[in-house]
Amino acid sequence: MGSPKIVLTASQSEASEWKHSIWQQMLSATIPAKYGHKWINPTSLINESWPDGRAKYVPNGLRMVETLLLREYSEEDVVVCYLDNLEKFVGPETKVIAIHAHNPLGISYATDVYSKIAGKNLIPINAAEFLKIVTHPVIKKFQPKIVIGGPGAWQLERANRLDEFNVDYLIDGEIERVFSDMFKRMMAGDPTLERIIKVPKSMQPTVEEIPVVRHRSTFGVVEITRGCGRGCQFCGPATKVGRSFPLEHIMESVHVNAREGATEILLATEDMFLYEQGANFETNIPALETMLKSVKSVPGIETLQTSHITMAPVVKDPTIIERLTPLIVPYSHVQHKESTDPDHRMTDPIIGLETGSARLFDIFMKGKAYPYKAHQWRDVVLKGMETLNKHNWFPFCTFIIGLPGETDADTRESLNLLYDLRDAKGTFVPTFFVPLENTRMQQKDSAKLIEMTDLQWEFFYTCWKYNLHFWHGKSNASMKFSLGVPLYYYLLGRKLFGNGIKYPLYRFAGVPDRFMRKHLYLDFTGYKRSKGVMNAPVDEILPGFKTVREERGLNMIDASQLHHIGAAIDIAPDGIPAATT
Repeated sequence: MGSPKIVLTASQSEASEWKHSIWQQMLSATIPAKYGHKWINPTSLINESWPDGRAKYVPNGLRMVETLLLREYSEEDVVVCYLDNLEKFVGPETKVIAIHAHNPLGISYATDVYSKIAGKNLIPINAAEFLKIVTHPVIKKFQPKIVIGGPGAWQLERANRLDEFNVDYLIDGEIERVFSDMFKRMMAGDPTLERIIKVPKSMQPTVEEIPVVRHRSTFGVVEITRGCGRGCQFCGPATKVGRSFPLEHIMESVHVNAREGATEILLATEDMFLYEQGANFETNIPALETMLKSVKSVPGIETLQTSHITMAPVVKDPTIIERLTPLIVPYSHVQHKESTDPDHRMTDPIIGLETGSARLFDIFMKGKAYPYKAHQWRDVVLKGMETLNKHNWFPFCTFIIGLPGETDADTRESLNLLYDLRDAKGTFVPTFFVPLENTRMQQKDSAKLIEMTDLQWEFFYTCWKYNLHFWHGKSNASMKFSLGVPLYYYLLGRKLFGNGIKYPLYRFAGVPDRFMRKHLYLDFTGYKRSKGVMNAPVDEILPGFKTVREERGLNMIDASQLHHIGAAIDIAPDGIPAATT
């Protein structure tokens, strides 16, 4: 048998579904490859293959490319495999190798930061794996055309490294409508076809043009929506019209995954609450209930994961969470001791909180709070978190540090919000601004670690202090960890980033706040919040309170006054009930 005409592949870490853990993939995108063996079990990067060497599961985007190719070619001509089996399939008849690139150079939101904390010029695991693919000896030997696509393909263009890796074509955008003609021109070597192919939004496919994948995806990913439409300037999907897949399409995808051994389905969406939405982002609860009941009724499917949700609908209509909880939480594989579920199960959807600054929120993402206003975002977050936690939804929340124009006053607002979330149940992950391709901010400058302010470092490490406590308890930090963090500071940290990380790092390591009260903005001792910096002008801390300050003749504000002053403000169209903090 000759070699297949087309081989598709992705890095081991991008394909891994070890322990059903999306965390595994996130860690692979952040931990420097040099130290990966100390943080990640090497066996977790060994994925399952069928007896003939084909991959059992790969990222859903790669499965979509395979599905589109199988309209024109036979199964013998199109093979999907992992790096370890490239030599088995790539040969003299192979014309194209297509590589899924989620994070090929390690410069997406979180990865460029976390890998660099350990030292300069380090790349994360999945970027190192991408390099292993494009430099593989069998590719050099047979020289098939190299085609790169996926959510991180833009990194190669921006870094001007296409020639270095001998990339023939780079594809950026939704491809379903244009793929057939485009690929035929690639195979024919059409000289009029551009090397960098950017699919315009005008060619965005309808859900009817998007086929059901032929084979199983990592985590049993099933798309329920595409696009969002809320307009956040740093996000690509937010600029695209939201589309919901018909229930029949969703169920066919679930059955495909179940037939090939998937026991879990991950519902992929930019916001689950937009599924079959009504006018003005109105959540269609009956449609969600029907869809969830249908998915979990498929034989072989044992657990469900959700991807993204937004906070505003939770506040506007808390019955959304009340009604969906019985269909989601008992079917989650994630457990936490603080869950009140009989089996301590919880669900952890991803929520982009992004900032506590009303000013930055209004500039970059005000649609995220609809129907509420930017100055109400803090109240939306706190009330929404209270509702979610009550029903064992312990979300995975992201923040963006270093948005363009961010000032110390903005960072203090984010720290204030973080302080108010101190008893919330969830994971808080700080990321650093990166101007992603196909967003309204793609021409902006990235946030740089070397330019981080003391307040930004405090926000960063306070988030991770919260996470350490949430997942391991407040008293479970090991002596090795407590001593290792200060050693890192003196041996490497201060050389890379200066003295500004010292006290935030010490807080992370478990040094009591009473020893650092004069050096940090937040104070968690229960006595007060840092005297010198907390008593800042109210307009700097919360610009939305300016009117109340003027009415009451206040020039300074202490944290204890926030709720009292907040009660005097019209905080919502229909009112946001006060959250318990």
